[in-house]
Amino acid sequence: MEKKLSTAPVFIAACAGMSFFGVAMLSLGPILGPLNAMVEGANALPSTMSVGIIIGTLLFGPIVDKSGYKWLLILCSILALAGVQGLATFKEIGLLHASIFMLGLGGGALNGATNALVSDIYDDDKRGGRLGLLGSFYCTGALLWTLLNYFIPDFRIPLNAVSIVMVLFIISFFFITFPKAKAKPQEKISIAKSLGLLKYPALIMFAAVLFFQCAFEGCSGNFTVQYLVNEGGMDNATATLAMTVFTVGMLAGRLPLGKIMEKLKELATLYIYLGVALAGVILFYIMPSSIAATYTAMALIGFGVGVTFPVVLNFIGSAFKNQSGTAFSIAMFIGLCGQSLGNRFMGSQFDAGVFGFLPISLIICVAVMMVLVPAAVKVSRKH
Repeated sequence: MEKKLSTAPVFIAACAGMSFFGVAMLSLGPILGPLNAMVEGANALPSTMSVGIIIGTLLFGPIVDKSGYKWLLILCSILALAGVQGLATFKEIGLLHASIFMLGLGGGALNGATNALVSDIYDDDKRGGRLGLLGSFYCTGALLWTLLNYFIPDFRIPLNAVSIVMVLFIISFFFITFPKAKAKPQEKISIAKSLGLLKYPALIMFAAVLFFQCAFEGCSGNFTVQYLVNEGGMDNATATLAMTVFTVGMLAGRLPLGKIMEKLKELATLYIYLGVALAGVILFYIMPSSIAATYTAMALIGFGVGVTFPVVLNFIGSAFKNQSGTAFSIAMFIGLCGQSLGNRFMGSQFDAGVFGFLPISLIICVAVMMVLVPAAVKVSRKH
């Protein structure tokens, strides 16, 4: 990192990009039910979004290591903006698939690039807390999105409002100095060199944790509203508000993460949070028709699963400083494969009218993460 580089505007730009990803990840949650009623086959859109996110996640790492962050952030923000506008404009299923793919592609690259960017500009003492704070802006974007849809029934209005904010931030990116690429101009970043990181068991183990984390986030973000409408008997507005409570819980979990990690080790921190998530999912499973119980459960779930990404990426960023972008890319790619498979499975279940698999799947994901995390930490200490 260059001495003249000012971290404040770079961090703000990263937070803006992460907010865009928050909108992308929850874009379909509040609107999928109404959209599916308008356009046949819309329940398949989450799978298309996951494919876009996976591709964006896979591509960003080698690009930022070779070429830096600035133009990637600008391009991916424009792609996400085009996807948002497509959702607001089109009513033909093919064009909606194209739009949600662009939103996923841009959002996936933004997620990875902003995390790698923050990992690069802060040292080991501050990295974990700053990644947690960055993650809180994912919650901010998602929270504003769900609130807009709660108060404004016509989802095209929130989509257009989000687009205006995105345009303003994209313009600001042109005037910010970002860190330069790690690779020398003559140095090639090959696929073979990038895949060479797969020889490290620590990276694979943490990627496995992210696999189940992403499956959890994808299923809960895209299908909770429909589950509560069909299994809990709630109206769409009440069910949508549950996602807002989930996001508030996640925000509440991520904001104090830096202070908590100063007092507790990363493993203890993550285990406490995942324990809270498991309690929330069990409550969500046994009392889906109670509004108070559901909102409490969603707050606990959001609080509990909100720190998995910051803590895991802190481990990876510390272990692979010279290729942090590529290491993040590989881990997130493997992780987001879980989201794609989770969305595909849950979408097929919901299309068949089988809604009960959602809470069961969420319980399984949290339980598996609680088993994998200590093993991953043990392996990482040998790296």
